[in-house]
Amino acid sequence: MTRTLDPAIATALKQAVGARGWIEDQADIAPYLEEQRGYYRGATPLVLRPAGAEEVAAIVRICAAGGIPIVPQGGNTGMVGGAVPHEEGGQILVNLSRMNAIRAIDTFNNTMEVEAGCVLADIRAAAAAADRLFPLSLAAEGSCQIGGNLSTNAGGTNVLRYGNARSQVLGLEVVLPDGAIWNGLRGLRKDNTGYDLKHLFIGAEGTLGIITAAVLKLRPRPRATATAMIAVRDPAAAVELLIQVQAASGEAVTAWELMPRRGVELTLANVPGNIDPFAAAHDWYVLAELGGGGASGAPRAALEAALAAAHEAGVVADAVIAASEAQAAALWRLRETMPEAQRVAGTGIRHDVAVPLSRIAAFIDSASARVRAAMADIGIIAYGHLGDGNIHFNLSPAAGADAFDARRGELMGIVHDTAVAMGGTISAEHGIGRLKRDDIARYKSETELGLMRTLKRALDPGGIMNPGKVLRS
Repeated sequence: MTRTLDPAIATALKQAVGARGWIEDQADIAPYLEEQRGYYRGATPLVLRPAGAEEVAAIVRICAAGGIPIVPQGGNTGMVGGAVPHEEGGQILVNLSRMNAIRAIDTFNNTMEVEAGCVLADIRAAAAAADRLFPLSLAAEGSCQIGGNLSTNAGGTNVLRYGNARSQVLGLEVVLPDGAIWNGLRGLRKDNTGYDLKHLFIGAEGTLGIITAAVLKLRPRPRATATAMIAVRDPAAAVELLIQVQAASGEAVTAWELMPRRGVELTLANVPGNIDPFAAAHDWYVLAELGGGGASGAPRAALEAALAAAHEAGVVADAVIAASEAQAAALWRLRETMPEAQRVAGTGIRHDVAVPLSRIAAFIDSASARVRAAMADIGIIAYGHLGDGNIHFNLSPAAGADAFDARRGELMGIVHDTAVAMGGTISAEHGIGRLKRDDIARYKSETELGLMRTLKRALDPGGIMNPGKVLRS
């Protein structure tokens, strides 16, 4: 269903964005309607592509007056169905990809002002051209957009040192549910003048307003890096080694990614161009990266010293330290194409959980035992951002795919229950969207959910902003 719009409202929306700012043909609309894992395929009578915040505000005012729900969308790389409209139709999709200007870079203040439709890789490239670093880094950075990154509070590989998307923002510009524009584009690191409003919208997944621009923090660009793939005994050894390397290098560790042998084999088999850096197979690996601003060899020297001590202690079985940028890129490619390899192989259930770092090994052991007790023939790939406690605990059927699919909810519940019981969360970086909307009612207290509903009602009394996402409408 697309549910026909009132002709007068449709005309007003088209006029608000101009001739280049709308798509009505259903064949042209189709690419905007499916989230990347294929869980949801929506419908809409109209896709709007505004060119600036004033056009977004005009859209919102028209929709608010008519009670028409709005779904904001960036690069549509999300994992939880948060950026596609409902399949029943009637929701207007507002895609921000035309709003892609980098407005300003201030190298003295170490800030960059960008529009919401800027692709993350372009932001990182612009920072590098200014001899700065924007540290947010995701496998999807070639297509994801900063508005979506902020709306979902994206994580990625550098959270260990620099924090997630929330930590990269100083100010926002947001179109509110009544069509007003809040200009909070201040590049201040200290502003103690009341509620820090930007944090209402970061991670809200477009349910409280539409982020249209941001002032981002830039960091000094590391002058030297060291990248290594390290074979370790087990996840507990990976955690132990992280503590040792951090003690030896201070805050130099920027990434610490856990990779199981099964995931590496799947990547080697399904993504051409990847190469196993080791002559012998090992059960577990860590992809480590250190960066520093001092002497060019400092990160590598610290890493080598820590690895030598860990090898003597039996924590490390083997290690390959990249000797060039090309070798470092090859190691990272092995990690970053692991999700692609799982898609090709048809991995069935993906999880985005986090637990305290001290509980990582216990979580992997316990969750693995519990899902195998429920279904013996099951494949497990536990990998991801070990350094910040975020594990993608993914399951696939070894046999009997139909039985596996029928028990999807049960298996997800086992993994989520295990994480929460260990002080963890069911969503570390992907958000809630539609996929996990009903799950949070099971794990959050009524007080917490009540506060969320109160915020939603206060800011969006008409319920037009991305309805049915995060909270049930």
